Amino acid sequence: MPQTSSSPVVPGGDTQTHIELTEAFAAHNYHPLRVVLSHGEGAWVTDVDGRRYLDCLAGYSALNFGHSHPRLVARAQEQVGRLTLTSRAFYNDQLGPFARDLAELTGKELILPMNSGAEAVETAIKTARKWGYLVKGVPENHATIVAMEGNFHGRTTTIVSFSNDPDATAGYAPYTPGFRLVPYGDIAALEAAIDDSTVAVLLEPIQGEAGVVIPPEGYLQSVRALCNRTNTLMVADEIQSGLARTGRTFACDHEDVTPDIFILGKALGGGLYPVSAIAANGDVLGVITPGTHGSTFGGNPLAAAIGREVVAILNEGEFQKRAETLGHYLDDGLQALVGHGIEAVRCRGLWAGVDISPEVSSGRAFCEGLVEHGVLAKEAHGQTVRLAPPIVATEEDLDVLLGAFRSVLGA
Repeated sequence: MPQTSSSPVVPGGDTQTHIELTEAFAAHNYHPLRVVLSHGEGAWVTDVDGRRYLDCLAGYSALNFGHSHPRLVARAQEQVGRLTLTSRAFYNDQLGPFARDLAELTGKELILPMNSGAEAVETAIKTARKWGYLVKGVPENHATIVAMEGNFHGRTTTIVSFSNDPDATAGYAPYTPGFRLVPYGDIAALEAAIDDSTVAVLLEPIQGEAGVVIPPEGYLQSVRALCNRTNTLMVADEIQSGLARTGRTFACDHEDVTPDIFILGKALGGGLYPVSAIAANGDVLGVITPGTHGSTFGGNPLAAAIGREVVAILNEGEFQKRAETLGHYLDDGLQALVGHGIEAVRCRGLWAGVDISPEVSSGRAFCEGLVEHGVLAKEAHGQTVRLAPPIVATEEDLDVLLGAFRSVLGA
């Protein structure tokens, strides 16, 4: 059952009051579980009625370092009192050090900072197209980008134009042209889709929204070789999979692959602030010149200060090792339930997709059951429950998660 906290209950209403207020005045673009959170620390969150839950979603990997990480909170508080925004019309004393440190972490020469993950994806698309025209020599207005079926890269009108999820696309036409879709993990289909107009291959090294779908072994290396052979940019969306989540700094590291463009977000802001970026070498990002792309808040001092502290934490390597170790522990516990109401488990680091048997429950109903046992998770595409606890979680915390699974399954 959810644990009772000694933390003071936040005044202003109980669970039902807050749900009614939200439903009355906020657009219904989400269908949340009936939990109203007011406090978070580490891997745990507390609701307005004082009940505690293990957070096994972690803001879709935005909270890799947990809620209210002391180093990140301290750095943010310090910067808030100094300078938060200048716009890129001027230099600030935080962007340069952040850009240098993130470039070094990615092994790239340049970064271009933005805010949301979708903005970073849009930035990568624009960069790839412009590179195609100026460097590869693709005729103007003819650039194509190959993306993957089952992808999730955001929800702008351009990005949903290459989604095959009806919920993401229905009612938003006309769609942006210039994209081709191929099955994820099928290198032959990808090769057949690339021609002289192709400027980039855009993919998630592990597909998150699709249910933590891991490609066949060697697939990323084959994509890298194919892009090299066809003079095509390999663009890796590491917004959910990157920054220690899978037991490596980047999911591409599992195959020793370096893309031409990294797309980063979510955990780059430490769960405190929207921070995103793309990273690439000068021969790619050099096509972006003054006035051709920008953002009022991109690269602001507060974002840069938080992002730089995130990079410093990652450079220590503790979170990568921790995600790998805890991931093995989680995988072992979940695999033991296969055949007992669970059909399959896909786990890479501290990130798992768990396929619930339709005879047992839908993914949504299963997550509702987990809430009753003090665990918060999110379904993905019907029968899959996606798990991504903060990497500060302990084995004891994962025992709570596994115990909740057994209870809901009746195992």
